[in-house]
Amino acid sequence: METNIQHQEQLQYAEVYISDMSALKNIFLQTKNVKKVNLEFGVPFLLVKKKNEVSGFASLIIQERDKIAFKIYEKPGMSEVEKKNFMSRVESYFKKNTSPNFRNSEQLKSSVQKMVNWLNQ
Repeated sequence: METNIQHQEQLQYAEVYISDMSALKNIFLQTKNVKKVNLEFGVPFLLVKKKNEVSGFASLIIQERDKIAFKIYEKPGMSEVEKKNFMSRVESYFKKNTSPNFRNSEQLKSSVQKMVNWLNQ
């Protein structure tokens, strides 16, 4: 009997810091196939790393009727299991966080606009 051993990379989850923005911006630009960041970029709050390289991130966005939600952007190469695990982490973090960007749509709109303006300088 043959046994196949699959090595699964260890994923690391972390809050987003300003030093991460360049990598997140690049993922967004590649994913959306655009030259500049737009309002869809949102305000990133959680990222996932694989082999110390950012593989994806979750960003706060405004949906219809000023509803606060999140969007996940990822590089190609994440497995379905990894995507599912990251989504689970993001959902949990999103539900528990009570800071203004997570609960006040006007605050988030302002933050998104400032983020986009800053990243496009």
